Amino acid sequence: MQRKAYVPGVAALLAALLAGCTGTSGGGDTAADAKPGDAGTTTAAAQPGRYLTLPEPCTAVGQDALDSLLPGIKEIADKDQREQAYAGESTLTYNTDRKVGCRWKVESTDAIDHLFVDFERVVSYDNSVSDDSQATDLFATKVVDADLPEPVVSTPATPTATDSPSSPSATTPTDAASASASTSTSASPDAGTDAESAAALQPRLLDGLGDEAFLDDALSGAGSTAQQRTVTVAFRTSNVIVTIEYVEQPTTSGTVPDSKEMQDRAQKLASRLAGAFN
Repeated sequence: MQRKAYVPGVAALLAALLAGCTGTSGGGDTAADAKPGDAGTTTAAAQPGRYLTLPEPCTAVGQDALDSLLPGIKEIADKDQREQAYAGESTLTYNTDRKVGCRWKVESTDAIDHLFVDFERVVSYDNSVSDDSQATDLFATKVVDADLPEPVVSTPATPTATDSPSSPSATTPTDAASASASTSTSASPDAGTDAESAAALQPRLLDGLGDEAFLDDALSGAGSTAQQRTVTVAFRTSNVIVTIEYVEQPTTSGTVPDSKEMQDRAQKLASRLAGAFN
């Protein structure tokens, strides 16, 4: 008898529980994208990046830019080969909406030039991190990997006691003339200008190019071999990172590619590509 009384009691308890689970309070369904632990609430996802697709890199670089960066391209006599050189070669990619690139290689009588352009669209798969934030972190890693030197800050020379007009001296006219000539030679305007120019060409962060940018300049090879210079300009605009790699190796041993000329060409192309994203 006790067993028969116990079973209906359990059934009644189960019925009460089921009624509480299935009961509604005004017909409000829980949010469709609610996640475990959200207590029926939704969390606003971080903003997507500005760009959803990428341009075709081989056509993004115009013919006039290629003429400047790859001087030997106009020396190609065969029309078909010249057109093929202008067309470039697309890099292998499995998702053209995420990463694309193009390469060019042209030989001339003076040098062998390489150009590589890469577009990468960054997408965050974390709802709490925006595409722009993810791209910012990735670009920061590229800056660290570039290992840019500290900016050179020029400081004014500190005058010595002998430079002071109030310092007593017994300098003869001959000594004064000799000292004047020595000072003129050691502190010549040309020497100062050369030092400033060299500092201006150091690898560095760049202003006015995308949201952030940097330039790297590396020289490899020494001695009797022709030295190869690689200039890299990278910039980020919203969730897209653009990288330009410009390489030149002279055909004559001992020749050093001109740093300023290569940097100017690479930066001009970078500005052109940045404008295409606006």
